[in-house]
Amino acid sequence: MGSDGMLRNQTMICVRLMSKSIEQMITEMGRVKSDGADIVEIRLDCIKNFRPQEDLQILLRDRPLPVIIIYRPKSEGGEYEGDENKRLEVLRLAVELGADYIEIEFKVASEFMVDANLNKSSDSEIIVSCRVVGETPSGEDLSHLVARMKSAGADIIKLVTDATDITDVARIFHLLSHCQVPLIAYSEGDQGLISQLLCPKFGGFLIYGSTGSNPIPGLPTLHSLKQAYKPEILNSDTKVFGLISKPVGHSKGPILHNPTFRHVGYNGIYVPMHVDDLKKFFKVYSCQDFAGFSVGFPYKEAVTVCCDEIHPLAKSIGAVNTIIKRPSDGKLVGYNTDCEASITAIEDALRARGCANGEASLPSPLNGKQFVLAGAGGAGRALAFGARSRLARIIIFDIDYERAKSLALSVSGEAHPFEDIVNFRPEKGAILANATPVGMHPNTDRIPVAAETLGVYQLVFDSVYTPRNTRLLKEAEAAGAIVVSGVEMFLRQAMGQFNLFTGGEAPEDFMREIVLAKF
Repeated sequence: MGSDGMLRNQTMICVRLMSKSIEQMITEMGRVKSDGADIVEIRLDCIKNFRPQEDLQILLRDRPLPVIIIYRPKSEGGEYEGDENKRLEVLRLAVELGADYIEIEFKVASEFMVDANLNKSSDSEIIVSCRVVGETPSGEDLSHLVARMKSAGADIIKLVTDATDITDVARIFHLLSHCQVPLIAYSEGDQGLISQLLCPKFGGFLIYGSTGSNPIPGLPTLHSLKQAYKPEILNSDTKVFGLISKPVGHSKGPILHNPTFRHVGYNGIYVPMHVDDLKKFFKVYSCQDFAGFSVGFPYKEAVTVCCDEIHPLAKSIGAVNTIIKRPSDGKLVGYNTDCEASITAIEDALRARGCANGEASLPSPLNGKQFVLAGAGGAGRALAFGARSRLARIIIFDIDYERAKSLALSVSGEAHPFEDIVNFRPEKGAILANATPVGMHPNTDRIPVAAETLGVYQLVFDSVYTPRNTRLLKEAEAAGAIVVSGVEMFLRQAMGQFNLFTGGEAPEDFMREIVLAKF
């Protein structure tokens, strides 16, 4: 494929069908085709009372999509417990009936190929698969395994590994880039998710999308692939950006950044990255393809030691939420877009309600106000430094009292243990900012302060944005306070990140429209 990011690549999106009846299989095939799947994987071993001759003919006769036929034995993680020879006979029958693809396990592939006399008599393509259990082998060992699988007669090779760390996936990307045979290769589990999402960039044969109400760890949903990631337009020149966090399942970044990349014609993809070891991650993913990162919980402070340079604002805050790999020299440069995002969101809300004290000379409606901050982590530090720059009087509560004291010293504020916040009585017209996870999905029924104090605050800000309208904001608004959702901060910090990622200007109206529609 050429360098034009809008050209469709050849990677197909596959959905695995494990229905219990032929009727359900047929129905599911039609549904996933309409949802955007390119190919389906049919698990014959899941069908109850399976009748090979009749049922295979029904499945293949009017199929709306190409199919991969699998008859997985119990020993390989499937549900078939019968005679092995009969299982292989069914797969040979699928070849005779013209199935598009047949998947066979590596350990029986040579035997199957000889008996089926496939090369002379069939248009079916054979996928030889191997599931590597345990630690991901070295790149050299994986290459040797692929060579042996190819020699077994594979038209296509399928290799599945366990990812105990996201850095394991780099070996999969290397394989995909260098394999001379069509290759399906991915790592399972949350740490392996990027092996699916970035597979088209490295030339993989297909990726899997999950459907239904129970997402499979490590597999993106078909809906997210079609709506957010659009793998068909990725190519070898696509720049990779992602959220470094643990966990990452809550991230809304992909549904904002990816459509915006496409909107401005930028050849990039933004993916969630479940990272366990920061230093190891940056060492392994050091190539220019991985061009920039958002940094989330719990790494905004810890990641500073991984940066080669840090922007002065981020350095004073002691927290980085954005890292750019500088193209000229590959150096990692850290920034903080949380600070201005959160403070300007609060200021604009106060100004919109005419709360600037009527004094045009004041640079900020926060000037002189009591600013009560719950949480002294990365987001809390950004809020504290932003509030200090606007000459607010800062009072900090944190579960780690020493951390609260350290931050208070940096911003000339007060520090208190977090448990004291429920008894704290703010000044009339104070600002409350929640920078803790209290109230975040799924524990949405909690608020960090005493409910009876909410009416005293002039404005309540919540950095939590899942859910968009937290219990804290609902109760504060009912008590008469101005409320600012973490969604507004999220949008503004994302715009700052987008500018750093692309070197262009973020399209605010477009991004705001997505946030209002999707969050």
